[in-house]
Amino acid sequence: MNDLIHAWSERIRAASADGRSLHIRGGGSKDFYGRPAVGDLLDTRMCSGIVNYEPSELVVTARAGTPLAELEATLAARGQMLAFEPPHFALGSTVGGCVAAGLAGPRRAAVGGVRDFVLGARMIDGRGELLHFGGEVMKNVAGYDVSRVLAGSLGTLGLIVEVSLKVLPRPVAEVTLRFAMDEAAALHQLNVWGGQPLPVSASAWHGGVLTLRLSGAAAAVDAASARLGGEQIPPEAADNFWRGLRDHTDSFFQVDAPMWRLSVPGDALAASLPGEQLVEWGGAQRWLCSVAPAKEVRARTEALGGHATLFRHGERSGAVFHPLPAALMALQRNLKRAFDPAGILNPGRMYEGL
Repeated sequence: MNDLIHAWSERIRAASADGRSLHIRGGGSKDFYGRPAVGDLLDTRMCSGIVNYEPSELVVTARAGTPLAELEATLAARGQMLAFEPPHFALGSTVGGCVAAGLAGPRRAAVGGVRDFVLGARMIDGRGELLHFGGEVMKNVAGYDVSRVLAGSLGTLGLIVEVSLKVLPRPVAEVTLRFAMDEAAALHQLNVWGGQPLPVSASAWHGGVLTLRLSGAAAAVDAASARLGGEQIPPEAADNFWRGLRDHTDSFFQVDAPMWRLSVPGDALAASLPGEQLVEWGGAQRWLCSVAPAKEVRARTEALGGHATLFRHGERSGAVFHPLPAALMALQRNLKRAFDPAGILNPGRMYEGL
């Protein structure tokens, strides 16, 4: 593995000297996400394998090219999981791609996002230098927690070689309930439940139906289920439903029209935009399938206190992610210059010129 890392470092140094862009890519399951990739392909899948796993310490360290399915199977065998439920989207999804994309699944509102579970990382920056940030324990951070900055950076800051992640035990019990209600009632009810001690681990509203998942100790799940009522979904059907939301295999996502991801406060009003909508994360994440102009979608989302990302389909050569205020864009540029001064690593994947 040291030989591979050395070869990658030399390749990045040469590309930096020549001003030649590199496209860092794992399994390619998230190629659709962000702006179009440019540059010579640097495939991370050869850098694979679980380096260290300590179930009693709730920590696992894996190389970037490790298949996400392989890591999850290893954790499941010990009754543990990646609690943020990273989406796969397609076969071949890798651990490095999971972190670089920074995307989380249905459980995110209950447990946190990807960066909340990143403990440490090894990466090669745009100078070809191997850097090590963080570690393999829960409390070891001194100074800037750089490893968490990699979450959602889409490979623009460096080539992730290895990452250490916090894992959690799988819930002892889970129950999925369904309720018939319109969007306004669902948003209100989710906020009411959000202020109560209920073991809610996921929620989704679409087409007049609110689906709620309860997870935790059997007694707590049973008590909450009896209190809330609703229609209980058989376990296998429930697993398929939440997996369909996680990986976007649900029929809602099987469209060719632009798919927007709206991130808003959980208590925000209905988006009231043309198109079909699916609401997750207690109201904080709203998927919108719409041909409405980007300006209209972003203006309405801003009015609700959030931001909008053109997640899939649509015109991807322009602004895919919500335009940043000047101060935040300056911070992004400073980070890029610090880690990739020649600007050769996945250039433009997030913002034009970055």
